Parts: sequence; structure tokens; C-alpha cells
Amino acid sequence: MKETQTLETKKNSERSTERICGSEAVIKCLIAEGVDVLYGYPGGAIMPVYDELFKYQDQIHHVLTRHEQGAAHAAQGYARISGRVGVAMATSGPGATNLITGIADAQIDSTPLVCITGQVPSHLLGSDAFQETDIVGISTPVTKWNHQVTRAEDIPEVIAKAFYIAKSGRPGPVLIDITKNAQFGELDFKYEKCTGVRSYIPVPKTAPESLQAAADLINRAKKPMIVWGQGIILGEAEAELKAVIEKAGIPAAWTIMGASAIPTSHPLNVGMVGMHGNYAPNVLTNECDVLIAIGMRFDDRVTGDLNTYAKQAKVIHFEIDPAEVDKNVKTDVAVLGDAKASLQALLPLLNENSHTDWLQEFRKLYDIEFEKVIKHDITPTKEGLTMGEVLREINKQSGGNAAIVSDVGQHQMIACRYSEFNKTKSNITSGGLGTMGFALPAAMGAKMAEPERDVVAIIGDGGFQMNIQELGTIFQAQIPVKIVVLNNEFLGMVRQWQQLFFDKRYASTEMTNPDFITIAKGYHLETKRVTKREELAGAVEEMMASEGAYFLEVCVEKEDNVFPMIPSGASVSDIRLS
Repeated sequence: MKETQTLETKKNSERSTERICGSEAVIKCLIAEGVDVLYGYPGGAIMPVYDELFKYQDQIHHVLTRHEQGAAHAAQGYARISGRVGVAMATSGPGATNLITGIADAQIDSTPLVCITGQVPSHLLGSDAFQETDIVGISTPVTKWNHQVTRAEDIPEVIAKAFYIAKSGRPGPVLIDITKNAQFGELDFKYEKCTGVRSYIPVPKTAPESLQAAADLINRAKKPMIVWGQGIILGEAEAELKAVIEKAGIPAAWTIMGASAIPTSHPLNVGMVGMHGNYAPNVLTNECDVLIAIGMRFDDRVTGDLNTYAKQAKVIHFEIDPAEVDKNVKTDVAVLGDAKASLQALLPLLNENSHTDWLQEFRKLYDIEFEKVIKHDITPTKEGLTMGEVLREINKQSGGNAAIVSDVGQHQMIACRYSEFNKTKSNITSGGLGTMGFALPAAMGAKMAEPERDVVAIIGDGGFQMNIQELGTIFQAQIPVKIVVLNNEFLGMVRQWQQLFFDKRYASTEMTNPDFITIAKGYHLETKRVTKREELAGAVEEMMASEGAYFLEVCVEKEDNVFPMIPSGASVSDIRLS
């Protein structure tokens, strides 16, 4: 009987393994993890993997970007809108280093990526061989985890671990560097998904006493305020957040990374906090008696001067990453754990409440902002077109259901301020790193992940030219993304700072731009340029109705500014309306 069991175990083992090369193992691992789209650029050190990828074209769609940075950002866009791990691949040396900006962006914005790079053979490591770079050393500060594979037999375990680490807990980017000899080497292939890593605790346990302490503070509060961040979206806690704010009647504001978790139209959604956020939530941060931060990290663009930030308030911090607690703002109660589970546990501890008078203070300040800023942005009477009225028209044509992918600069702040969001995962932007060139490739990835959704890229003329080559990817891969370039012939945000703080010395910020329409036509995109207000509605309607990719250039005022604005290092209470 024992011999029969041993023989059966051996047969099962033989059926579950096969002898293949390391490069084919890479592809089979990706398939096992459910990867259906891969962004990358081939080269010598990763060529064996690409050779094997050729056999699996029916299972993995490889998108040839025009630059490795484009591959990383496209993978980010894919991950941000889908909640799945984005995958990018590049060769060694410059191919690998070109991924770094996207990896760093993903690290600070908690985006799950797995990046695979080729490397020179093991016996050449450290010899300065052609296209050799220590990408593990270079990427260590900007990855959640990285690893160099030098043996074929290690590939399945390392890739399984990479996907687990990238997606679990607070997500982030992982880099795997695979030497060429490991790609050519053979192994007995067997793949098992990773379910845990020793000493790695992705989600800390939530202490019941911390939840009770938080509930007690909230129930006693007269002027409570919630600020939520991307942790709500990453934790899929949108319904739980909505239930909490509605039961307790708490005004709730968002960081730019948290935008869209709650519909823009929700009566308790009081707007965006931060340097170019809304007037009311910024000012009243310094008047609330309890500040409840959920899934956000108290970034300096949110807090302004830490010496004056919410000093009058008791601070409750719901956070999955213990390293973020007390890092910038001292908390009175820290609730560690996953946002969804924490808010579910908090809800029954909260009293039914409403804070009508407190909410009215937000509405009064909103009315002030509307009169001094908003109505001039979205319904201007001056001759020149504004960025705000472009967003208003996009909202109208999309019904607030489009995913908005913004680049970095004035247009980013306008897009975040004025976009209407009815669905979660609708605001995709570079928050922490502020990467110009992000939007065009990220929009490609977002559209490929959610082909049924309208995806609109909002880009400035400066950022557009940083990854303009990805128009080639859009053309070749036939990605029907909508591209809106708001052209003010300036590096607008830098120019605004030069105007306000450097006596209008516009040093190296004015742009002499090419003919964007001619360039877009060269890539066979539908195009239109708008220079007059009466042309705008028809052009946006035509763009949104188009079945393919569409390029819309809108020439806006050259020296318009984005307000409100908190000067760098100032208190959130010192927000300027003009």
C-alpha cells in the first residue's frame, strides 16, 4: 500500500512539472498570475524572453511602447483603473534605467507593478559589460522589493513572490532582474502562487481598543472632518466610507489620489484639500475639533506648514502602513489595518448624527470660492478660453462617467478640481512624484484595462512633449483614447510661481511649440484644434463620439493662474483666492 502511494505521488509530481527554459518559465508564470497585457521594449539581454513570448501571443498581448518610461506609465494606468498588477518589461542597461521614473512614481503612489528586466550573463556581472547596469542597486530606494535571478530554477518562486508583494498590503512596484544565462537555463517548471512571506506582514492587526477610542472621539465631536486618500480606493472601501460619513453626518474631503471614491455630487463631499484644493476644507482643517484621516499620508502638499496644521484637533489616523503613522502629523488615535475592514468595524460603534451647522460653514466658504474663483474658471466672460470650461464641457459630454487621466501642472489641478466623478477609480494622475509625461502612456494602459469606459487624457503642452512618441503606440495598437492638450505655450505651473514669487521673471518657461495637429495627423489620429469658445462644445462632442483615438488641442489663455493656492510652506488657513 505504501509503495502504491509513493508511486502515485511520483506520478502526480511528474504531471505537475515540465522541463522548460527559464525564459519560457517567465511567460508561463505571468500567465499563471492572470496577466493578459504586457508593456515593454525588447533588447539583447531580454531577447530570450521575447522569443518565448512569440509563442504565447494568443494568451498575452504585448504592447510595444516607444520608450521604456512609456511602458512603466502604461502599466501604472492599467493597474490604477483595474486594481490589478501592471507589468512592464525592458532590456538591461538603458532599457532598465528608463523604467526608473515610472517605478519611482508607482512607489510613492502605491501602485502595484511588476517590472522585469534582462541582465548580462552571470559571469559578466561587475565587468562593465555592454549594457550592464546594477539595476537592483539603482532601483532599491524606489521599489517595494527587488531581486536578481541568476539561476533558471529560481524564476517561478521569485515571480510568485513578486506578484504577492506588489499587490498585498500597501501596494507598490517590484523589480525582477534576470540574467541571460538564467533565461537560457533549464528547470523543472512548477508554479505555485505565493500566499505569504516570512517576516512580511502586509496588513497589521486592528486593535479593537483603537476602534473604540476612535468612535468615542467621533461621537463626541462637534466639528468632525474626514480627509480620505487613495487608501480607500486601494482597499475597495468606497461603500464603507460612504456608510460612515452618512451615518455620522461628517463632512468629508479628499486628496487628489483619493478623488472619485465618493461621487462628486454627494452632499457630504466638501471638495479637495491641498495646495490648490477647495477653500472650505483647507480653511476648516484648522477649525475642526476631530480630524479623521483615512488612507492618506499627510503629504506636504496637503498639510502646508506642519507647525500650524490642525493643532486644535484630535487626530485619528486609519492607516495600513505603520510607517506612515506619526511620520508627519502626530495622531491621538491610530487605527492600523485595512481600510475596508476597519471602517466596517467602526460603523456599528458610531452614533447616528448630523452636523448641520458645521456643514453650513463649508457651504458658506464654498459660496465665497464660487464667486471669486469657480464661476470665472468654468463660465468665463473674458475673451480667452480657460482650462476650467474645457473640463466643464467634458463633464457634460461624458456624464461624469469618464476616467480622467491628467498629467502634471496647472491642467492637473484644474482637472482634479472640476472633473465630475460618478465612478471610483476615475481619477488617474501622478500625485506624489509629480511626473510630467505620465498622462499619455497611463491613459493607454487605462483604456486597455477598461475598454468599455471613456478614457480622456488631459495634458499640458509641456508634459505632452515628454512622451509624445507614445502616439506611435496608440496608432499601432489602435487604442481609442481621447487626448486633450491644453496649450498655453508655457510651462504653466512654473510660470505661475515665477509670476507670484519671482517678480514675473519667466526664466525658461515659455514654449515654442510645434504644430501638434500635424504631428497627430502623422500618426493617423482624428484631430481638431479649438481657438474660440464657440468651437469648444462641438469639438468635445465630436471627440467623445469618435470610436477611435482622437486628438484635441485647445488653445487657452497664456497667463491664467490656478486658484485657490496655498503658498509653499504656508498654513492651510493662508489660502489665497487670487
